[in-house]
Amino acid sequence: MSVPLKIDFVSDVSCPWCIVGLKSLEQALLRIGDAVTVDLHFQPFELNPQMPAEGQDIDEHLAKKYGSTPEQREQARQALHARGAALGFEFGLDKRRRIYNTFDAHRLLHWAGEQGDGRQRALKHALFRAYFTDGDNPGAHEVLVRLAAEVGLDAERARAILATDEYADAVREDETFYASQGIRAVPAVIINQRHLISGGQPVEVFERALREIAGLA
Repeated sequence: MSVPLKIDFVSDVSCPWCIVGLKSLEQALLRIGDAVTVDLHFQPFELNPQMPAEGQDIDEHLAKKYGSTPEQREQARQALHARGAALGFEFGLDKRRRIYNTFDAHRLLHWAGEQGDGRQRALKHALFRAYFTDGDNPGAHEVLVRLAAEVGLDAERARAILATDEYADAVREDETFYASQGIRAVPAVIINQRHLISGGQPVEVFERALREIAGLA
């Protein structure tokens, strides 16, 4: 009998370790197979909620926020490139030169989550690829509408949402909730509203934790 697992994946689309964590989680679930039935939801978190629409140079941002040196940033980029490649994800390091506001992306993801058929997950992956692989602005409305259409969502409905503040309150409520639960860094993977797996863990770590939680270990 398959064990049901509800997974809330709290993340930001401008967080490189979030796509690493997602790919690792997905591969862990493939290893476990039909032993579990997964109900996956993507929850909003903004790394830089005050970021202006035009964004900021990524090196300038990282140096100011973390005090990192050029050498440290290059080492981190290479480490991410290697982790991504091992998981089948391409970081286009020469293209991701700015970091942007992601609030509108979260609004669209909230709407996609109401559409079913895996649309939210597909849009999440499309947003990660657009930003980290292609160097697109995940806050630009034309990019968001295009990605929505690519994953089978109604482009005109997406455009109408982005033209207003629809789902803004819902996203802020979700962000406030997870902050109240102590989530300060992402990815944060919450299983059955009780168990937390933090960070872009290796596939083996996710698999072992999921098996233990599901009683399969």
